Formats: sequence, C-alpha cells, structure tokens
Amino acid sequence: MIKRTLLFIAIAAQTVCAQTKSKITVTDLTRIKQVGGIELAPDGQRAVYTLTTIEANPDQKSEGRPEEYDYKTHIYLTGLKPGDTKALTRGPESARQATWSPDGKWLAFVRTVKAKGQIFIMPLDGGEAWQLTNSNYGAASPVWSPDGKRIAFTAGVTMAQLLTDSLLNPTKGGPSWSLEKPGFTNNNFIKVDKKIKPNPDGSLAEIRAYLNKDVEDKKAKVINRLNFQGEATTEPDITFTHVYVIDVAEGATPKPLTRGYSSYTAANWLPSGQGLLAVADLDSMKHPDREQDNAIFFVSADGSGKKTLVLGEAGKSYGAPEVSPDGKQLAFLVSPSEGVNFSQIGLAALNGSTASGIQLVTFDRAAGNLVWATLPSSGKGKKAAPSDVIYFTASSNGGAPLYRLDPATRQVTQLTDVEAGVTGFDVVGNRVVLAKTEVANPSELYVTDETAKAQTKLSNHNDWVAQRQLSFPQKRTYKNSIGQTVDYWIMKPTVFEANKKYPLLLNMHGGPTAMWGPGEQSMWHEFQYMCAQGYGIVYANPRGSGGYGINFQRANIKDWGTGPAEDVLAAESDAAKEAWVDTSRRVITGGSYAGYLTAWIVGHDNRFKAAFAQRGVYDLTTFLGEGNAWRLIPNYFAYPWSAEAKVLDANSPYTFVQNIRTPLLIKHGENDLRTGPIQSEMMYKSLKILGRPVEYVRMPGATHELSRTGNVRQRIDRLLRIYEFFERYIGPDSQVLTQK
Repeated sequence: MIKRTLLFIAIAAQTVCAQTKSKITVTDLTRIKQVGGIELAPDGQRAVYTLTTIEANPDQKSEGRPEEYDYKTHIYLTGLKPGDTKALTRGPESARQATWSPDGKWLAFVRTVKAKGQIFIMPLDGGEAWQLTNSNYGAASPVWSPDGKRIAFTAGVTMAQLLTDSLLNPTKGGPSWSLEKPGFTNNNFIKVDKKIKPNPDGSLAEIRAYLNKDVEDKKAKVINRLNFQGEATTEPDITFTHVYVIDVAEGATPKPLTRGYSSYTAANWLPSGQGLLAVADLDSMKHPDREQDNAIFFVSADGSGKKTLVLGEAGKSYGAPEVSPDGKQLAFLVSPSEGVNFSQIGLAALNGSTASGIQLVTFDRAAGNLVWATLPSSGKGKKAAPSDVIYFTASSNGGAPLYRLDPATRQVTQLTDVEAGVTGFDVVGNRVVLAKTEVANPSELYVTDETAKAQTKLSNHNDWVAQRQLSFPQKRTYKNSIGQTVDYWIMKPTVFEANKKYPLLLNMHGGPTAMWGPGEQSMWHEFQYMCAQGYGIVYANPRGSGGYGINFQRANIKDWGTGPAEDVLAAESDAAKEAWVDTSRRVITGGSYAGYLTAWIVGHDNRFKAAFAQRGVYDLTTFLGEGNAWRLIPNYFAYPWSAEAKVLDANSPYTFVQNIRTPLLIKHGENDLRTGPIQSEMMYKSLKILGRPVEYVRMPGATHELSRTGNVRQRIDRLLRIYEFFERYIGPDSQVLTQK
C-alpha cells in the first residue's frame, strides 16, 4: 500500500511539473542562442567562444507592425567553471573569429567597421581593444605567427580591384586564363582607356568606353564566367581571396603573401614561422570557375610571393591542412573533385614544406574540423613520451560525435554518442571544450577531458528551455528494397492524451546529403513548434543522406525520386500505425532537395491531405541554368545534351505535374539563386492552369536560407505558413474552409 501511494505521489508530481511548463512558441526562435568559435588559451586554463543571438531592432519598430530582428555575434570568455562566462565584446557591431596570441596575453578578432571586417587586438589583462587593420578589402581569419609578432589574415579582392592593384598584380595585366569572352582571350585582353570619353555615336574605343560606363553605373551586367550566380544576386565579377601578413603594432602596414588571379584559403603557419600552408586551385592556368582540383601550397612569409606545391594531383581536392605541434606531420582532407563523394582524412610526413608518405585513414564518414593535440604521458613507472593525436567531428547516424585519431596506428575512437551533436570544439593537452546540441537544449558549452566521458556544463545561455514542454524523438529502423538500414524518428505531440487522435507530419531533409537526427540542431525549433501545435512528426534519413557511409550516400545516383520516396514513405507508414495517429490527417513538407521530394511524392501518392514544397527543384534540365548548385546535375545524373539525358525528365517532379491533386503550398525566396524561383513558378503556373488547389508564396529579398538563417520575420512567417496551410485541410474548421 505504501509503495502504491508513493508511486501515485510521484506521478502526480510529474503531472504538476508538466503543467507548470509552457509549450514552445513560434517566437521562441528568437530566444535560441548559438555557441561557436571555441578556442582554448595556450595553457588550457581559459577559453573564448562566440555567442550568436537574435535581437529586436528598436530602430525598425513601429506600432501595429510585427517585431523586426537582427543577428548579433559577440565574444565570450570562460575560466572553465560553471557559470563564469562573461562577454568580452558588446554593441551593435558583431565580433567573431577570436584567436589567442601564443603567450595567451592578447586576443585578435574580427569586427565589422563600415561594412567591412577588420582585425582588432584586445589585451586580456585589461584595456580597450584597438584596431590593427584598416584594409580597403577588409580582413578576416586572423592567425598569429608562432612568435606572436605577426598576424596572417585573408582579404577578398574583386577582379576590378585586382586589375589596378600594384601589390597583388605588379604588372597590372590580365589573367593567364581566358576570360571566356570574344575579344578578351589570352592574347587579346582589352582594357578600356579611362581617358577616352564615352560616346555611343563615336569610334569603337568611345563605344567601348560607353558600354563600360553602363556597367559601372549598373545599367548592364556583362557575364562571361561559368559560375555567375551567387546566393542572392548574379556575380559577373570574380572575387579572389589573398593572404596578407601584418606586424602586431599600431599603424603597421600589411603586405600580401600571395598574388595574382588565384584564391588562397585555410592558411596555417608552420611552427618555424617561415611560411604558411594554404589551399588554392591546383592549376592556376585554368579559369577558377572550371578548375575543381584544389591543392595545398607552401607560401613564404617574406612577401616574395613564392609558393611551392605541397600536395596536389589531378582529379582530387586537398584541403584543411593542419600541422602537428612538432611540425613533423601534416593532417589534411582529400576527396575526388567530381561526383558524389566526401572527404577522407589524410596523413603525411612533413619536412619543412615537403610532404611525403601519404596515408589515408579508413573512416566511412565525412570528417571535418581537424585539431591536433598533445596528450600528456599516462605511463606508469618509466614515463612514456607525450603523444600527438587528432580530434575531429563527423555527422553519423543522426548525431555529430567527437572522434580521436591516433596517427601512429590510424585508429579512430568515437568519444561521444550519436544522441547529441558536437557543433564546435577545441583541445589543449587533455582538456576539451565543446559546444553541444541535443533535444533537451539546442546549444551550450561544456568542458571535459580527453575521453569526453564526463562533461561539465559551463554556460546557461538556453536554460529557458527547461521551462518548456518538449517532445523527445523515438528512433526506429527500416530495411529498404536494396538492403540498406534506414534510420527514422517519431515524435509525439507535446501535450499528449492517450485516448486522442492527432495529425501526422512527414518532414524531410534536403541536400540530398544532409542528415537529421537528435544531434542535428537546425530543426530543433521547427520540430518542437509543430509538436507543440498538436502534430506528431516523423522524419527519416533516406538513401542518399550523409552520415551513413559512402555507399549509402551514393545510393540515390540517377534516382532522386523513387528510392528515397520509398524510404521516407515506409517511415511514414510505420508511424501511421501508432494508435494516436489520425490517418485521415496526414501532411508532408520539405525544403530544397526535400521540396523536390515533396512534389515527387504528391505526384505519385495521394495519401496526404496537404503538402508544402519549399525552395525546391522541380525540373532538372531547367535547374542546370537557374541554380548555382547546378553541378548536382552532372554529378547525379547527366548533361541534357548527353545520351543519358532522358534520366533528367524521368527524375523531374515537373514531368508528373498533371498527377498532382494534393493541395500544395509552394514557397521560394525571391533572391534564391541556389535553386532558383523559376522552379517554383513553373510548378505553380502549371498547377493553376490544371485547376488544382495550389498557392505560391514568394519571399522578397530572401535567399535559399529561409529556415536556418535569413530574415527572422521571414523565418517566423515560414513556420506560421506551414501550420496555417495544413490547418486549412486537417484543422478543426478544415471542412468549412475546403467547401468554400
């Protein structure tokens, strides 16, 4: 009797606790704070990190209008004890990319000044930060030299700027590769003489000056390059990234370490301080839009502009060079340059700027964020020498674990589980500081040791979540028709009553190589919001997803529709068997590739009462010209003029538009050049002609980033439209609305 009474009291206490918590609201999106940019001090006793928040914009507030918001990023310092974090920067301009000086006394970081990033130096023993750079091109990615006296950084320079820059382009000549324009080939590069006055009725030289003036005045865009589509607008001009070095002294002048018509990224100093390793195109004679092979080069720090090939070969892309603490080993990432692939970790012996003895690590996931660390000796009795290891992260099975690689044996050890995602980290000795996302909390900072077993929470940026009711996913698996195991998760409505029926939402990821799961942070708020609105959710990682190995990722080549649809619909069918699911109220949505998959499914299946296709691709041939992600076409299918061109129509949802009878909401950003709004307008107009229930929402100024980033009001709008549209067809007043 006593045990039963105690059990009743415990259940009652849990019920009261649940009742005191509130459901996730749509504007809780603005309360989520994201931890990133982690860097430990050289002695491992402190760490800096960035915190990105969404702040109300008081300047845009007006009565009767919804709130407007801005993103802010600022730098925080922690002494690695719970609750002792403090902001180092504040104010209207964001600060980011903080990095410690080798002696731990200074921070270099980037702050926006007059719309350009500039590097600032902050003393850690007190005092104001001061501006180090004042570059017309801006400055980013600061890296301290080993002696702490210099900082290397990168700057973006347009083609027009490069043509007149005597330091980056001493001869002020054109590139050795063709500009791919008649009359502007390798041996016939024409520069317009600024002294000639524009005259539309004048000589050829005056006509050229007139046409050039039209471009300057933005009356015309002259496009000759292959990759002319950015994320928000067309980009006729190429921008090059160059590496500079500057002394850490007020009034110092930076000098370029790289030159010419190539870009250099991922610059890291060698321990000797004599130069840096950087990534650039393997063949500088090729147009940058056409060269897909990347290589690792040694760049001299003396300003001579000399570079030496360290690693590179045709058909491969090398990147992310990371030098071991003793300078004797090089870790890097490498993958085939074309096709459906992901990077492998490579190791090589390093002697100055010469790499040899390349070995690839056997690891069937897409590794990233390589960080060297020297583990102290754990030997007993006769002391063993410290060992250099590599930490990294990789998406895997619904999470993003932290891993450790032993370079001597090439053995990989998984340190954290797949129920969470490590979104950033740094290591010094046996101390690890990491940012983690999980269902219970979207982003916080933790400290742990080299095993990452016992983790201590340092920050409380998202503790407000503890006062919210949450829905926790339940994992299941499905064996598909080609023998692969597909992971999927089911989430119940947040407020759940066993005797009630609820609608079911099939929500699908894009990519197609994205991966969702409890350790993936971008969908945290959307899932919780829809569950709070009384929806159950099922989401899956169908064939073609990342996080399950290369064979799984390649399983949708020449099959974006039928196979992946089988996998997500099998997950949906299983979830629909749950006693709480109202099978008459099933809906479907997805964005980008999943916008494609939404349209594909409703063109082949009629089980859903409503569908919402977001920023999708619907006609693969058109997509080749409209989207900047056009290389997906040759990588997964074929060019439209090839013998295999029929595969494009066979895999295009637009081919089956006449079969779509499910009420469909289509949404696209007006400035989305990754997939292109014409994709959505073709679908909408065709369905309208056919007399089908369809609505199209075009978001002014929006790019492809309508869910993860982008204008906050538009992100809120997107979520509300998902909910409102579905309620028209499966909500309490759906019969009245649909009859009208």
